[in-house]
Order: sequence, then structure tokens, then C-alpha cells
Amino acid sequence: MAAFEYQALDGDGKTQKGLIEADTARQARQQLRGMSLMPLEIDEVTARESSGVGKAKRDKLNVATISLITRQLATLISAGQPVESAYHAVSRQTPKQSAKHVLLAVRARVLEGFALSDALKEFPRIFDSMYCASVHAGEQSGLLDIVMERLADHMEAKQDLQRRTGQALIYPILLSVVAIVLVALLLTFVVPKIVQVFEGFDTELPLMTTWLIAISDFFKNHGVALIVGMFALLLIYSQLVKLPAFRAMRDRIYLRTPFISYLVRLSNTSRFTRTMSILVSSGVTALDAMHISTEVINSQPIKAAVLKAANRVREGELISVSLDNTTYFSPLVVQLVQNGEASGKLGDMLERAARAEENEFAGVTALFIGLFEPAMILLMGLVVLFIVVAILIPIFDMNELV
Repeated sequence: MAAFEYQALDGDGKTQKGLIEADTARQARQQLRGMSLMPLEIDEVTARESSGVGKAKRDKLNVATISLITRQLATLISAGQPVESAYHAVSRQTPKQSAKHVLLAVRARVLEGFALSDALKEFPRIFDSMYCASVHAGEQSGLLDIVMERLADHMEAKQDLQRRTGQALIYPILLSVVAIVLVALLLTFVVPKIVQVFEGFDTELPLMTTWLIAISDFFKNHGVALIVGMFALLLIYSQLVKLPAFRAMRDRIYLRTPFISYLVRLSNTSRFTRTMSILVSSGVTALDAMHISTEVINSQPIKAAVLKAANRVREGELISVSLDNTTYFSPLVVQLVQNGEASGKLGDMLERAARAEENEFAGVTALFIGLFEPAMILLMGLVVLFIVVAILIPIFDMNELV
């Protein structure tokens, strides 16, 4: 049985849209006619997804939606519901049409005899390789409900981290924008009117005042071009960042820049260890878990180094030794991985390492944001002080001449 999205006319001539399950498109049309609907268009959801056309492809589900769906599925499966029944039940109560498309398409594949992990792989934009590998391990071990609970926990933690980071960045970003706009307005409209007072005097203006007038003239004459140029640079960067060579060069620059390098390493290694801990705890082999976990690494040099480390593990090297040789993982992570290999509790040790890395990253980020706010206020005060002093110095000089 497959899922079909339809458009049809009702008895009043209005267009109705929705989803219907049937074995074939012909049977779907018959069901619609039995519902007093005239079918206009019928498309199989899975086929549309794989071809890259349609709403199911365009509407990538967010982390909150996937997490909620996964939690509901885990609850139903742990209660003894078959997988296809669980997916049907969750699809009926989800309010998002795009989520309903995906759930019914996955259920249709399961009813056709596909494994759940194989059905999920048809939606790579929604269910990444880590998700599919974990589900596959859960199917093989008979612990699918536990694995899905663990996946839901992971995605909820990820969502919470994104939310807290976004909230923490709102004030610094707003402060930066307001400061830039105020300084630009001062230099473009206020300062030129004030310096007109000095044009009638033959005395030489102080150096600070000369700089202020030059900066003000630049903003007044080239302000629009400057704004357009900034937007053009952002557009060019957004296109260049799609090129692998440019991304690799950018990532190498990040890793050579003080402090930024530390944040990049910490964020990427924490994501890697967290993903690998979930996979290993779900029953995925350590070597496969290493390869799959590299997909969450954004930095190209770090990703290449970890892939080389995975190849060395295939040749018989210990995971802790291979990770240590990359020089990107902290001694704490390496030691915990080594303990996990020795005790046979690699999943637990990876989880501890991931928690430690995530806490450190959150602490460093909070410290940076906490220092950024007073730094911006101080910088704004220095700029205003420079403008005020540059205006007052020639005024005091004129008073002395009088």
C-alpha cells in the first residue's frame, strides 16, 4: 500500500487537497470517487520525494518535529504496536502536512516489505545517516523502541542547545546593529552640519577634527555604495561557500585563527563524540560509527583527519590512538575513549566525553557573549567620545583666540 497526495473537486466545485492510502493510483481515484470527489491530480509521495519534486522534498522538517515524532513512535512501539500501525497513528495526529506525507510514505514502504531503516533512507533530507543507522541497529537487536527513545533525547538536547544559543545571541546582535546604525547616522547627517561652523575660519583644524571630517565625507558620499558593496560581498560569499575548495580554504583559515580555532575544534569534536556515542550504544560497530559520525563534522580538515583515523582503526589501530594522532581531540576525550576500549563500555565513555565537550563549549560561548556585550558598549562609547572631542577641540581653540 502506498501514500498518494491528491487534488480533487468536491460537489460544490471547490478544490480539496489531502492524502490517501491505496495500492495503486487507480485505486486511489476510485476511493476519491467513492467520497464524492472528482480527482484532478494524484501523486505518490515516495516517488515525488525520490525524484526531488513536490512539497515533501521542499519542506524539510525541523528538529523539534522530528524529535516529537520519534518520541511518539518510541512510545507506541514500546507498547507493542507494530511499526506500520505506529506510523499510521502518528501520521493521523500530526498537524503538519509535510510530516504526514513523510510518515505515510515510510509506512507504505514498510507494508511493501522494506525494513524501516531502508524506508527512512528515501528521505535523506529529513533522516540523516546517523538516524537511519541507529534505527537499523535497533531493528537488528530488537531494541527499536529504546533506540528511538535515545534518538529523541539526542534531538531534544540538540534543539535546546540551539534555542539557548539563539537566545543568547539576540542581544549582542541587536546591540551591534544599533551601534553601527547610530554611528553611521551621526557621521552622515549630524557631523556635517556641525563642522560647517569651522569652514569660515582660516585657522588650521586639529588632526582629530580633520579625520572626523574625512570619515564623515566618506560616509556621506559613498554610504550607499558601501551598503550595496557589503550586500554584494555577502552574496558572493554565499555562492563561493558552495564550492568544496573554498570551504576547505575557509576552514583551514579558521583553524589557524586564535580562539576561533579553539571553538571550531570544540564544536566539531563534541558533535562527533555525541553522534558516535549514540551509534555505538545502539549496537552499531565502532568502525561504522566512526565513518557515519564524520558526517556531522563541518570543518573539512577535521573531517579528513577523522576519516584517516577510521582507516587506521580498520587496519588494527586503537580508536583512542587514532583520534589522538589527529591532534584535534582533547586529552580528556582521548583518555575516556581509551578507558571505554579497555572496559568494553565505549558507548558510555563517549557519552561522558561528549557531555564534557558540550559543557565546555557552552561555557566558553557564554563567556564570549558575556564579554562581547560590555566590549560593544565600550567601543560605542569610544566612538562617540572621539566625535565629541573632535568637535570640541576647535571650539576651545576659537575661544582662546577670542
